[in-house]
Amino acid sequence: WMFIGEAPGAEEDKQGEPFVGRAGQLLTAMIRALGLRREDVFIANVLKCRPPGNRDPRPGEAASCRGYLERQVALVDPTLVVAVGRIAAQSLLATETPLAKLRGKVHSFGARSWPLVVTYHPAYLLRSPGEKRKAWQDLLHAQQLVARLQQESSGGGRA
Repeated sequence: WMFIGEAPGAEEDKQGEPFVGRAGQLLTAMIRALGLRREDVFIANVLKCRPPGNRDPRPGEAASCRGYLERQVALVDPTLVVAVGRIAAQSLLATETPLAKLRGKVHSFGARSWPLVVTYHPAYLLRSPGEKRKAWQDLLHAQQLVARLQQESSGGGRA
């Protein structure tokens, strides 16, 4: 599993690690709810440095980091990429489609067409706790997809 967010925040910049603040704590809880440990997954961001004033990343900034991110994904070679939040999803999928319309589908990312699913950013869930149920549905969908992909790659179910 590889989770990709938008950009480091102030706390992430200080510690040099993605998702370490309150949103990171929620992401860790979400990962644990899937039966995984944070150490079992790879967490990255579209941008590798924090935009001034912690503003939303601009398309040109995301584009300048794209090669680095694609190389990270290639090295990790995840079974599944999870785009965390609207900005990450739109950047990874090169679209302006709203997050709500991107959820619940399997997309592909990069040269190797890694399967990608979209869910809400944990920071958004902290502001809108009523949306946590939808995020959990996204994660269950992702978990079922990973199980199916692993079964297919091991030849399970084939005669």
